[in-house]
Amino acid sequence: MERQLVELLSGLVKTDSIHVELVLLSEEVHYPKFYDLNIPVYHVPRRYKKDPSVFWRLYRLFKETKPDIIHVWESMNAVYALPGSLLLGIPYVNGMIRSAPDNLNFKNLIRARYTFRFSRKVISNSLAGLKSYKVKDDKAVCIYNGFDFNRMKDVEDSEFLRARLGLSADLVVGMVATFSEMKDHRTIISAAHTILRLRNDVTFVFVGDGPMLDDSKQMIDERFRNKIRFLGRRMDVESLVNIFDIGVLSTYTEGISNSIMEYMAFEKPVVATEGGGTAELVTDKETGFLVKTQDPQDMANKIMLLVDDKDLRIAMGKAGRRKLEKEFDFRSMIDNYISLYSSIVPVSAQRKKQREQNLYDHTNRSPQKSHR
Repeated sequence: MERQLVELLSGLVKTDSIHVELVLLSEEVHYPKFYDLNIPVYHVPRRYKKDPSVFWRLYRLFKETKPDIIHVWESMNAVYALPGSLLLGIPYVNGMIRSAPDNLNFKNLIRARYTFRFSRKVISNSLAGLKSYKVKDDKAVCIYNGFDFNRMKDVEDSEFLRARLGLSADLVVGMVATFSEMKDHRTIISAAHTILRLRNDVTFVFVGDGPMLDDSKQMIDERFRNKIRFLGRRMDVESLVNIFDIGVLSTYTEGISNSIMEYMAFEKPVVATEGGGTAELVTDKETGFLVKTQDPQDMANKIMLLVDDKDLRIAMGKAGRRKLEKEFDFRSMIDNYISLYSSIVPVSAQRKKQREQNLYDHTNRSPQKSHR
C-alpha cells in the first residue's frame, strides 16, 4: 500500500498542475523515498490506538494548509480525516480500497459505511475492490496501479547477485509480500515442501517482513531449510525479482498487486491465488497460472509445470510484460488521477504556482512539521 502511494506521488510531483502535501499518521515509514520527493510532509502520529486527539490535530492542519482536496489512502486515516473535511467544506476523495475481500470484516464494513457516504469519489485499484465494497456507481472510480519502468534501470547484475546469495545453480521461485494475515505464506510453504521432495535444484525465496514472519519460519521442514530462504525487508526488491525464474503470490485477498506487476515487468511467469483483482492482472494460462485459494497441491502443480518447461516460462513472462505495458501504464495512472482531481476542482499550472508561493510565504511551515 505504501509503495503504491510513493509511486503516485512521484508522478504527481512532476506534473505542472498538481501541488502535493503529505500527511503521515505514523512515525514508521517503510519507504524513505517519501522524503526524496521534495514535498511538504506533516506528521500527525497517534499517541496510542484510537487516539481521539488526531481528529482535532488534523482539523487544525487542514485549516492552516487549506488543501483543495483531501485524498485519504487507508481506512483509519479516512475515519480521522473526515470530520475536518466536513467542517471546513473541503472535497474528500476516499482511496481506502486496496484489496477485494470476499467478505468484509466488521471493522472495514463500518469504516466504509461511515466514510463512503461523505466521499466525493471512492477509488479502488481494481474493479473487484469496488464490487467487494459495494460502492455506488456515481461515486465508484477504478484507477489501476501503473508500473514505472524507470525502476528497472539500476538493478544489480543478476548472475552476481545469485552468486552472492548462493543461488547460482538453482531455479528460483520467489514471493515478495508482507508476512501478514492477508497473505497466505502457509500455502506456498506447503507447496514448496511438496516440490522439494521431488527436486533438489529449486530454491524458494521470500522477501518481506511482518508480524507473521517468525510463524512462517517455524513451518519449514528441517530437511529444506537451505532451500527455503527468508531475506527480510529489502530496498533492492527490483534486483531480487530480476533473479527469480518464477514469481508467486499466495494470498487470501488482493487488489492489484505491486509484486505481480514487478514480476511481469521483469518477464517472470506468475503463479497467484485467484480472486480479488488478481484476475484483472494475470491472464490464466497466458501470463501465468491462477490457483485455488488455500490449495497447496494446486499451487505446487502449477509451479512444477513452469519448473519443468523453460520455453513456457519464457513465453508467459514475455506475455506478462506485454500486458503490463499495454494495460498498466504509469503515465495513464497519473493522467487518470489528474482527471479525477480536475473533475472536482480546477487544476492548472497557475494554481500550483500560487499554492507553492503560499507555502513559501508561510515561513513557520517546514517540510517535515509535526502536528502533535
